Amino acid sequence: MDHEFWHERWAKKEIGFHEGTVNQYLYDHWPELAGDGTGAVFVPLCGKAHDMWWLHDRGHPVIGVELSEVACKDFFEEGGEKAKVHPGEPFITFKHDGLELWCGDFFQIVPDDLKHVKLVYDRAALIALPPHMRKDYVDHLTAVIPDGTRILLITLDYDTVIKGPPFNVSDDEVRELYSDDYEIEHILTNTLAKDHPFTKRKGLAGATESVFRLRKR
Repeated sequence: MDHEFWHERWAKKEIGFHEGTVNQYLYDHWPELAGDGTGAVFVPLCGKAHDMWWLHDRGHPVIGVELSEVACKDFFEEGGEKAKVHPGEPFITFKHDGLELWCGDFFQIVPDDLKHVKLVYDRAALIALPPHMRKDYVDHLTAVIPDGTRILLITLDYDTVIKGPPFNVSDDEVRELYSDDYEIEHILTNTLAKDHPFTKRKGLAGATESVFRLRKR
């Protein structure tokens, strides 16, 4: 999956992965992860997720990284806010009141960019990547976030062979990818209802979502 794949998906509005509302697992489980603090949050491969407004409204500075400029523009336009745009390399940055979207390649992030980050929210990054890219993603994330950073990770698993994204990521794969560098707490696994939009769109039965809390050692 190269950059052109994602640019084409956004240009054609083929964005079934976009929820269009605040994720219920974020709402339910973020307070326990973050506590009473308002530490900075990193959201990799963020798209135009409404979740970032929710985090921002609770006092968190937010940095989202997204390849598509269309997604970055749509995020602020749909939120009714005008961002200041700062052209640059390797990222074009969109900034508004403590909320920043960095438009560019996630793998261009360096540790100094995220030295103030305390928390990570990953609902659609790991499951957006095919199997051969996932270890590189986790390795790079581990390299650029500070020790002690806590992550809320949401994954999707299914048995049916379909064309992703989103791709299926099993609980065992999560442990394999993260166990060397993270404390892992598996909070829950939930079977998607038959009327869930993803289940209906893909014709799946028995698909599950899992929620994990991670802490980088």
